[in-house]
Amino acid sequence: MTRHFLTLNDLSPDELGYLIQRAIELKTMLRNGQYHEPLKGKTLGMIFEKSSTRTRVSFEVAMTQFGGASIFLSPRDTQLGRGEPIEDSARVLSRMVDAVMIRTFEHATVETFAAHSAVPVINALTDEFHPCQLLADMQTYVEHRGSIQGKKVVWVGDGNNMCASYINAANQFDFELVISCPPGFEPDATLLGRHPERVSLQPDVNDAVRDAHLVVTDVWASMGQENEQESRLNAFAGYQVTPELMDRADPEALFMHCLPAHRGEEVTDGVIDGPQSVVWDEAENRLHAQKGILVWCLA
Repeated sequence: MTRHFLTLNDLSPDELGYLIQRAIELKTMLRNGQYHEPLKGKTLGMIFEKSSTRTRVSFEVAMTQFGGASIFLSPRDTQLGRGEPIEDSARVLSRMVDAVMIRTFEHATVETFAAHSAVPVINALTDEFHPCQLLADMQTYVEHRGSIQGKKVVWVGDGNNMCASYINAANQFDFELVISCPPGFEPDATLLGRHPERVSLQPDVNDAVRDAHLVVTDVWASMGQENEQESRLNAFAGYQVTPELMDRADPEALFMHCLPAHRGEEVTDGVIDGPQSVVWDEAENRLHAQKGILVWCLA
């Protein structure tokens, strides 16, 4: 059966735990100079309808280090950008490459592509979910603090695709998630209500972060929301992650951000460059976590 990775729910909790440990092993092997080429002769097709730095570099490098190859495909260069049905593109591409990675707007696009693809499809970000980033985040927490099971994680900011993936992660990795956002910016109500025993809303950010083991935020205006920038700046004014806010969390709390960050908006320099920040490890771990996913899909 073809293994797709569209959300964290496509793997069982045990599979996710194994994948994180495998990512850590692959990271250690790379640092020890151990060559490991399980995908020699394999090719990853990479469809980007949204711009990217970390996603493109990490997947390309992953395939190179695994002995495989990757092809960058943008709407400007392919028939996808000229109106070819997603179903047809999926049927054609999957006869030529061994896996497809898609970074796009509507989540339905990756679902439709996967439904008509003969090879694994990986969601590298949609407007609804960003599961690859969550794997990197979970790997980073495990490396610094051990298991995240039973810990308190606080999401500060917009109820966006990252927040949605944290809701899935709370269930799959068994931690408490508190979401702190201004009224009107909550995540999807259906998704929010799916795991009431693990996920809660607390609009008062000072109360929300109390005793947190992990504090996570993201930009207030995501790609495609640039015209809302000014109104969002006003709405989120009280939700900046500052050193004072981090002082309310557990003394051992970590800070994460998927990057790129708008310094001085959702987070201050004092936090992102401070001792509790693990954002650079988190960014690097996109490479290693995605290697784990590629092996899970293809090996």
